[in-house]
Amino acid sequence: MVNLGLSRVDDAVAAKHPGLGEYAACQSKAFVKGLFTFVTGTGATLGLQMFIQRKFKYPFQWNVLVALVAGSVASYWVTRVESQKCSNLWLFLEARQLPTDTGTDQHS
Repeated sequence: MVNLGLSRVDDAVAAKHPGLGEYAACQSKAFVKGLFTFVTGTGATLGLQMFIQRKFKYPFQWNVLVALVAGSVASYWVTRVESQKCSNLWLFLEARQLPTDTGTDQHS
């Protein structure tokens, strides 16, 4: 049995997918980046709103709500982008070829 984070993976599965450890590490980093983005995004938005609140008076509860929503949206976006990179890494490790990029339109 091979340890993969908190779970254990059978040796046969780990041998069949040699990039499993790299993929798990990549996903872990993506989730940590998302968590860090949530904390910093919420804090920065809350600080900015406290600065703005000097001019426009509104209840503090709206500061917290808007800060949490902004932090959540930023965190979701960062985690989604980083997870897509991990998925591309997994496809590369399994197929030994880079996935086609369908998201950009190059005119050169």
